[in-house]
Amino acid sequence: MAFLLNIWYLRTIVLPLADILLLSIILYKSYQIFLQTRAISLVKGIVSLGILYALAFLLQLQTVLGILNFLGPSLIVSIAIIFQPELRKIFIRLGQGRLFRLNQISQPLQIDGILKAAQYLSDHHRGALIVFVRKVGEKNMVETGTRIDAEISTSLLVSIFAFDTPLHDGAVIIDQGRIVSAGAFLPLSEQQDIKRSFGTRHRAALGLVEESDAVVLIVSEETQAISLAYDSAVHYDLSLEECKFRLSELLEVEKGTRTEEVAFED
Repeated sequence: MAFLLNIWYLRTIVLPLADILLLSIILYKSYQIFLQTRAISLVKGIVSLGILYALAFLLQLQTVLGILNFLGPSLIVSIAIIFQPELRKIFIRLGQGRLFRLNQISQPLQIDGILKAAQYLSDHHRGALIVFVRKVGEKNMVETGTRIDAEISTSLLVSIFAFDTPLHDGAVIIDQGRIVSAGAFLPLSEQQDIKRSFGTRHRAALGLVEESDAVVLIVSEETQAISLAYDSAVHYDLSLEECKFRLSELLEVEKGTRTEEVAFED
């Protein structure tokens, strides 16, 4: 009798709970992987189409249903072609067993050290482009540059953007409080009404924030202006105090975070 009760308990309670828990973990980890690529827009598009199809079905909108049924097969093929690189990376991670790995602990972001480097570069007429990754991952951008796994420091940033270095023309990408790539290439904005005073760095920063939720710090080599790009706009020529305030809010940096002070001598 006890054996039968144990079997009943296992089948009716334990196994369904384990099934739900495992499915939840898979969905959550899959969502995290999608966030590390541009394929998150694919998920949003599929959800939107699913909601539209459900509404059309419930309201019996025959014209809309007919269009969606006609376009359905071609949409699936188009998605597989357009997002082929992202889908390939997802399956590679699954094959490498990275789906269930625990997330790495983020390092505290050293905003003061970054702004100190920006001020130094501005004073010496050196340009800089620093990308702060938020929720939408920038794995594609990281791979266009030289991979680095380094703690943030003023000296390192100044060295990267010094004249005649191989990495100074690209962007530094900061993710989880660490420098993960340098010399990365960003997509240029296709806007036609961009200020004529904006150079390649500003156009590249604007191009990235038009496609993702990243925040980009720009130092102009010509005008010495320090600017921030986010939410599809460039906020030009900000003071260091304003930059620190906006970065702290946008990146949700904890107050009171200590940063290493580095002095430079001319």
